[in-house]
Amino acid sequence: MFSQFALHERLLKAVAELKFVEPTPVQTAAIPLALQGRDLRVTAQTGSGKTAAFVLPILNRLIGPAKVRVDIRALILLPTRELAQQTLKEVERFSQFTFIKAGLITGGEDFKVQAAMLRKVPDILIGTPGRLIEQLNAGNLDLKHVEVIVLDEADRMLDMGFSEDVQRLVEECPSRQQTLLFSATTGGAGLRDMIDKVLKDPEHLMINSVSQLSEGTRQQVIAADHNVHKEQILNWLMANETYQKAIIFTNTKAMADRLYGRLVAQDYKVFVLHGDKDQKDRKAAIDRLKQGGVKILVATDVAARGLDVEGLDMVINFEMPRSGDEYVHRIGRTGRAGNQGLAISLISHGDWNLMSSVERYLKQKFERRVIKEVKGSYTGPKKVKASGKAVGVKKKKTDKKTDKKAVAKTPTKRKTVNRPKADAPSLVSQDGLAPLRKRKPAAPAAE
Repeated sequence: MFSQFALHERLLKAVAELKFVEPTPVQTAAIPLALQGRDLRVTAQTGSGKTAAFVLPILNRLIGPAKVRVDIRALILLPTRELAQQTLKEVERFSQFTFIKAGLITGGEDFKVQAAMLRKVPDILIGTPGRLIEQLNAGNLDLKHVEVIVLDEADRMLDMGFSEDVQRLVEECPSRQQTLLFSATTGGAGLRDMIDKVLKDPEHLMINSVSQLSEGTRQQVIAADHNVHKEQILNWLMANETYQKAIIFTNTKAMADRLYGRLVAQDYKVFVLHGDKDQKDRKAAIDRLKQGGVKILVATDVAARGLDVEGLDMVINFEMPRSGDEYVHRIGRTGRAGNQGLAISLISHGDWNLMSSVERYLKQKFERRVIKEVKGSYTGPKKVKASGKAVGVKKKKTDKKTDKKAVAKTPTKRKTVNRPKADAPSLVSQDGLAPLRKRKPAAPAAE
């Protein structure tokens, strides 16, 4: 029960109003420590309720009587607009019985309108690093009195190249008393470096190991001969698989647009989402998917984070993601909050090594599936290494010494020189360097 936490009565009232009964494992572990003011580094799968795990402690810290706002007191950084918008909604839901106000700063929105909002000084500022830096450089953002910073999906922010922006924003908060860092994966050296720089004596909470991050989702792979064959498999899945809503992931915008066009031509209700879409189109795509106006979303990895859609029960990787972390975030769109999901990856020759790397990363073996109606000839490499990757064709090494001897023994063709005949007038000078001009015959002597 949420009543076990030392939360303000107004927050408990909001929790009850939202029909939150049992806290999730990440909430049970993180909320008490966050309420104590500890810095936290939390690894928890997507859909585990981690947003509430940091929003409730922040609201508890800031709650109080209505007063004129003079300082931003909490900063929440996120990698994508969609995740930022979702977090704003969560803050507003939990703060409905308080006087706390939150503001949103992301790309794709009017810069001047955002600057005007900042002049009203929200208690909690939620945003993406790139646009926050722009407002900071324009002199519109003052973070000197921020008490709490949250870095949500920190691993993704590093993947997107926001490391320097995040560190600068943290440095702009000299009064911070607490930093909370959340991620769905353990990350790599870059994340460890950020943890060392921004967290002070943090408590490490591993709510889910990497191999458990997708335990609510059935994971399958289907072999394909090539992209055209993948499209045939995709058509079969869309027509025959049971699902309420589905996301099809690609690695490129061009492929996303191609699949979108193919599905529209077959009268599917579908939207496409990638980096070239403006904020209005992106919001419309997600809203229509949530409301059931469309059943299928074709997307690049821009939609892999912060997308929480009820009833989303199937994810198809038309192209295998380039890293294990990205795979975790893609399939994390389904199987959320204890529900079952299905993740299918279409694997051709070029995808095999990526798939084996993900299997090794997750310490799992994906289920191999064959669909008789669209079965191809490719079933995987003939030989695989202990790592699961395909054995490549080795080039024959040539012995340099033997090669040199072979070159030396090769007879060289002699150039033939056409020498002038003995009785022919020579046109070459004695030194052989320059041709001589023909002399005109002498004129006959006058009689």
